[in-house]
Amino acid sequence: MGGDELRLVTETFASNWIAPLGPQVDAFEREFAEKAGTSHAAALSSGTAALHLAMRSLQLEPGDEVICSSLTFSASVNPVLYERAVPVFVDSEESSWNMDPTLLAEALEDGAKRGKKPKAVVLVHLYGQSADIDPIATLCARHGVPLIEDAAEALGATYKNRAPGSFGVCGVHSFNGNKIITTSGGGMLVSNDARLIEKARFWATQARDPAPHYQHSEVGFNYRMSNLLAAVGRGQLRVLSQRVDARRANCAFYQAALADLPGLSFMPEAGYGRSTRWLTCVTIDPAVAGVDREQVRLALADQNIEARPVWKPMHLQPLFAEARCYGGVVAERLFAQGLCLPSGSNLTPADLERVAEAVRCVWRSLGR
Repeated sequence: MGGDELRLVTETFASNWIAPLGPQVDAFEREFAEKAGTSHAAALSSGTAALHLAMRSLQLEPGDEVICSSLTFSASVNPVLYERAVPVFVDSEESSWNMDPTLLAEALEDGAKRGKKPKAVVLVHLYGQSADIDPIATLCARHGVPLIEDAAEALGATYKNRAPGSFGVCGVHSFNGNKIITTSGGGMLVSNDARLIEKARFWATQARDPAPHYQHSEVGFNYRMSNLLAAVGRGQLRVLSQRVDARRANCAFYQAALADLPGLSFMPEAGYGRSTRWLTCVTIDPAVAGVDREQVRLALADQNIEARPVWKPMHLQPLFAEARCYGGVVAERLFAQGLCLPSGSNLTPADLERVAEAVRCVWRSLGR
């Protein structure tokens, strides 16, 4: 937590306006939209809820195809299934770990040949780094396919001095407990389309018709954020730049401390923007290092240090075993070799040194 969260929460308690909705939600939406570079925002219960409402806005029919990044968390894809559509996956590029525009072009052209033009492209901005948006947005425009940005991991990042999540039809953000700022649980749907956001708010509030009694003409959802959590979010938003600085400092420390380890490389930072380094991610090439990612992870676990593999690609998940995928080799290698090091904004210099020393010990045990 920063400094203003407790004061804002205390003000909310004093007003006795806890839930549902309220002035803190209204203010959080306004402030977040400004930070995200969009005209409108809807505060919701999770990033997944935001992506679900984005999917719903497309009026998907069963069997419709939606192109998604393969290297991501399943929450980026599950809402496609909520609407009974079919995900199609695209591999990553080496330079950013995000969706490969060349393979996206192949997927879009193939869909056109099959008579299955996708209803949307869901572009994920991974581990604090924006994807290369311009060529992807150009491809989407050329094929008449809406672009939806999953920026849940990239709040505070930039792409050519703009915020990822502000380029597509709509963008999705998350305030889950592990994100760079948090409301303990929550999300935001952002867009320059006022009608899209208005409709999302309607669906998120059980789709209650404007009537003095409870009347419903559409299926709705209980997806709105409480006034109390919005107060936390407003305080967190005020320290976002500090959180980004802290995450980038973590990465810089690790880069300096581990630079001499053979076979260990860091997730590259693309030249078109600034990554938040939400998580510091490395790859470990066993042919060069003499040790693999899992051995390093287990060695850290023995020291009570939690590290995790990078996301298992969606096209390798049992749930999506039958899904079409364009490429896959890059995401598969990143999963096999990738490790996320401890990256919390509140890590101390001693914490960082302990992690780095534990990693170095693995290489020393090999005489490297």
